[in-house]
Amino acid sequence: MMKKLLCLLLLLMPLPAMAGVGDVRLKAFFEEVDSVRADFVQQVLNPQNQALQQTSGTMLLSRPGRFRWDYTKPYKQLIVANGEKVWLYDVDLEQVTVKKFDAAMGSTPALLLSSGANIEDNFSVHDLGMKNDLAWVELTPKNKDSGFEKLLLGFGEHNLQHMELQDSFGQLTRLSFTNIERNPELESAQFDFVPPAGVDVIGE
Repeated sequence: MMKKLLCLLLLLMPLPAMAGVGDVRLKAFFEEVDSVRADFVQQVLNPQNQALQQTSGTMLLSRPGRFRWDYTKPYKQLIVANGEKVWLYDVDLEQVTVKKFDAAMGSTPALLLSSGANIEDNFSVHDLGMKNDLAWVELTPKNKDSGFEKLLLGFGEHNLQHMELQDSFGQLTRLSFTNIERNPELESAQFDFVPPAGVDVIGE
């Protein structure tokens, strides 16, 4: 009788919750995608949801640790990382800032996308379900010094198409990706940077 009762109780227990579509696509993005080439539009909004700035350009990433963000409109700026150093080149100011690529930078969005680490090591992940034909997940940094409160990622069926970054001052940065190429062949030289002659170089 006890065995029958135990079997009945086991049958009535709920099944483990299945991973949401956002979780599945997030996992696939980090497990199946080694490189990306895409165009992007970036918009910054204040806490009152008013647009402060809009820029656009192209991005490349190659895991682990290499990325290139080339801003072309309305001004030219370049951010390049090769896994050891990060260069920020402001064309109008004729200035290059160089920083070490270290573990402390691992929770920033650009480095997040190019990271080879387990996403749950640095972030709490919450599936938000489907909205506007995208599967959304919310990432909350475990490192309170990351500089932002949360990051939303919107995935299409095959690619990351949208990012929303909420910083600690209430400012929102939105990134939309188009003309996305999944796993293109990218040359390593695209992730190195030699400062042009005559520009000021700040840092290491």
